[in-house]
Amino acid sequence: RDTAMRGIRTLLLEKNDFAAATTGASSGMIHGGLRYLTSDVGTTELSCTDSGYIQKICPHLLFRIPFLAPVFEGAGGRAMIELYEAFFSVYDRYQPLKNGKPHTRLSREDALAIEPGLHPKILGAVTMDEYGIDAYRLVVANAVSAAEAGAKVLNHTEVTDFLVDAGKVLGVKTRDTLTGETATWRARIVFNATGPYGPAFIRKAGARYKLRPAKGVHITLERRISNVAVTATSIDGRQIFMIPQENTTIIGTTDDDYYGDLDRIPILEDEIEYLLQGMERMMPGIRRHRMVHAWAGVRPTLYKWGPIEDKLSREHEIYDHGERDGVANLFSMAGGKLASYRVMSEEAADLVAKRLGVAAGCATHTSALPGGDETPDARKLAEAHRLHPHAVARMIYRHGSRAREILEIVRETPRWGRLVSQTEPVTEAEVRYVIRKEWARTVGDIHRRCRTGGGAAQGGGSTAVLAQILGEELEL
Repeated sequence: RDTAMRGIRTLLLEKNDFAAATTGASSGMIHGGLRYLTSDVGTTELSCTDSGYIQKICPHLLFRIPFLAPVFEGAGGRAMIELYEAFFSVYDRYQPLKNGKPHTRLSREDALAIEPGLHPKILGAVTMDEYGIDAYRLVVANAVSAAEAGAKVLNHTEVTDFLVDAGKVLGVKTRDTLTGETATWRARIVFNATGPYGPAFIRKAGARYKLRPAKGVHITLERRISNVAVTATSIDGRQIFMIPQENTTIIGTTDDDYYGDLDRIPILEDEIEYLLQGMERMMPGIRRHRMVHAWAGVRPTLYKWGPIEDKLSREHEIYDHGERDGVANLFSMAGGKLASYRVMSEEAADLVAKRLGVAAGCATHTSALPGGDETPDARKLAEAHRLHPHAVARMIYRHGSRAREILEIVRETPRWGRLVSQTEPVTEAEVRYVIRKEWARTVGDIHRRCRTGGGAAQGGGSTAVLAQILGEELEL
């Protein structure tokens, strides 16, 4: 998006679908860098500042997440809650940068009134404020923006080899993973932003760098079982969390070194039990609720020998393989996190622009993402188009002002205003829209863009309908 907005001819290649791997497997948090507060205050300030920018460019996609950090009574409890309060008091200084609310110290009675599911033997709790986001929609919105700025965008297109001559990368060869079609693309700069796939990927060009890949597992419970997000301490002392999200609850996350197959990441019973056991200690009733989904991703963490996984930096670096490996015109982005995606992109685009002699600067912190210019009134639009208010509200959450384009499809073909299933508030018109406008080429692509298949039914009532619509739209 950033390079295209600067007038640079840009090609985006994705071997699977946008956000189908690491980004989609994240916790979906645009947080303020709380974990860096004791070691790198500058990173905390930068994270909070960029969180504020992201809220401005796509306000429809973000939602506030109030957190409770409870503390058990007993030995060390009072000291711990005082420590929490001091810690969050410092964090409060940066909350205005991301429109966050200051912390509050709660008594046991107040904490239990807010969240009755907490263990009754808590001493109290401290609140904090963060923001969640639909990571899939965020990535698609950036891709749409890039295309509208002139970029060519291709998903399900794998880079099979590099064009290298005399120590310079001159382009890439690709294969469409759905049709088998091959192509050759020439470029003055090739930028590798493949996350944990990066080290293996660039070996094809004769370049190298290391990561310390870390596997993270989340689980989904069938309904919202808490009023707010809750933190807890797992058996090994790590902090985990539980977040109500739409009509489900997610619990996460693990953090373990992983050097296995990135396309088939196993989820172990031990990892699920680790999360349930840790959260159950603070929320005793969670096992009464059915687990409907578990997912795993791998963080492209910067390489460092020695620290345990949870202590590794989430910072990012850009590698110039001309300087490192004698392979010119090739660059890699390593490390980072979802919350810093925009500033990572800005730094990458600054480098590319400088190498190409382009003077245009970054505008991604002020230019709204598609749909981010306005948030329409859901009730008024639902009444005007005679649709279910919740379906329109969720449509606006996903698409912002561009929900009106979907509703225009309904106006032209009213029967497409029907829901794809009784358990998922998604209209047939929205499904057709993401196929036509957002590169949805498989049922999985539709699930990611429309958030179908993620609730208690796990897509059982909608998958066949989506497949039929996909076949009609793509004339399969």
